[in-house]
This record gives sequence, C-alpha cells and structure tokens, in this order.
Amino acid sequence: MPALKSFSLAICVALFASSASAASCSDTGGRYEAWKTEMAAEARAEGVGQRGLAALMGSSYSGPTIAADRNQRSFRYTLEKFMQVRGADTIVSQGRSRKAKNANLFAAIEQRYGVPAGVLVAIHGMETGFGGFMGDTRIVSAIATLTYDCRRSAFFRPHLIGALKLVDEGAITASTVGAKHGEWGHTQFLPGNALIYGVDGNGDGKVDLNNLTDAMASTANFLRQKGWRPGAGYQEGEPNFAVIQQWNAATVYQQAIAIMAKRIDG
Repeated sequence: MPALKSFSLAICVALFASSASAASCSDTGGRYEAWKTEMAAEARAEGVGQRGLAALMGSSYSGPTIAADRNQRSFRYTLEKFMQVRGADTIVSQGRSRKAKNANLFAAIEQRYGVPAGVLVAIHGMETGFGGFMGDTRIVSAIATLTYDCRRSAFFRPHLIGALKLVDEGAITASTVGAKHGEWGHTQFLPGNALIYGVDGNGDGKVDLNNLTDAMASTANFLRQKGWRPGAGYQEGEPNFAVIQQWNAATVYQQAIAIMAKRIDG
C-alpha cells in the first residue's frame, strides 16, 4: 500500500507540473502579455533561439485575426455557390494563361515532384488570386494570437513554434506579413508547414514563399510528401484527391481545387 500511495502521489505531482508549465489559453486578449512570457519559456525549451523569442515577445494580440477565425462562412456554401463566390471561372481562365506563360517552370516541377501544373495553379489562384493579395497581417502576431486563443490552440501551437524558428533562420522576420491566420506567401503556407516542406526552388540559397518559384516548388513538395502519386488521378474518388484533402480541410475547397485543376490542365 505505501508503494502504491507513493506512485499515485508521483503521478499527481507530474500532472500538476505538466499543467502548470503549459501556457494557458484565453478567449479574450486580456492575458496576452502574460501568456507571451509563459509561451516564450516553452518555445525556448523546444529550441527557439533569441531572434525567435524576441519576435514572440514583440508580437501583439490581433483582433482582426480572431474576427477572421470566427467568420469563415464561405466554407459552408454549396460547391456551386463556393465556386461562384471564389471566382472559379476567372481562376481557370487566368490559370491557363499562367500555365502557358510558365510552362518550363511547371514542367520542371512536375518532373521532380509528379504534381501537374493545374493543381498548383488552382491552389495559387484560390489562395491569393495569383499573388495579387498575400495578406496584411504580421505572421508571428497572427499565429501567436491563434495559439493563445482557446478555440484551436493545439492546432496552431506547432505553427507558432515553426514561425519562430523561421525567424531564427532568417526566412521571415517579426514584421513579415501574411494572411489573417498567419499563412505565408503565394499559396499561403502555415509556418510549421513552411518550415518542414518549404524548398529553395530558384536556387538562391533561401526559402522565400513570396517568391513564385519557391512557392510552387514548396507546394508540390508538400503534396508529394503527403502521398501524391505521379500520374494518378486527382478528382474526387481518385487516389490523389486524398492528398488535396491534406492541403485544406474544407470539402468544398477540395472539390473546387480538383475541378478547376482539371479544367486548367485540359
């Protein structure tokens, strides 16, 4: 019995220590400054360096990010309505032109990763209107806010660590802007994914997802690493549709990308 009691006590102490060390989330911005200090200690323990920590401590709570996170109505539309609202016909029309204009780039990417141009072009058009608008929100502040917020804290936390490590590497800075959820570049990579799947497509020695070549190559690399099978179909019910599902969790988004990509690829 004494041994069992000691073992139980050890478990309770361990659980208390674990909960005490975790940065606490909140549904309002009132504790954000205190949370940053808690989160910085955790980030340091996970290998984030001084530049990344400074970026976190210099971040600010982003009200517009929270507003955007609470208002994603387009994903609840029917497929027909979603494609209309997101401008599918325009994406296809412009996408065909962009595919032809950058034929050598897309041929090289398909040869290396096995992902056809239509899929990459459709994602590019859907995410940023072919680079027309890549965001106006500081990436670190956006991701930190979403990690601090209780709704999806566990999902965004690895992306916050990723963002801070990207700062350490010099890929982004505390001032680099992206979309409201902290997505970066032409195809809107979340920072944790950028850290893992980002590649130097143009050979200049750095990964810059605001560069079209790097962004297209990185998107293809993400899809390939998620299981893309070169030459296999990507429409709903075909092998590679499951990989498109890894890019975005919304069913109408997945369906729209597959349909537009097929039209772009002809």
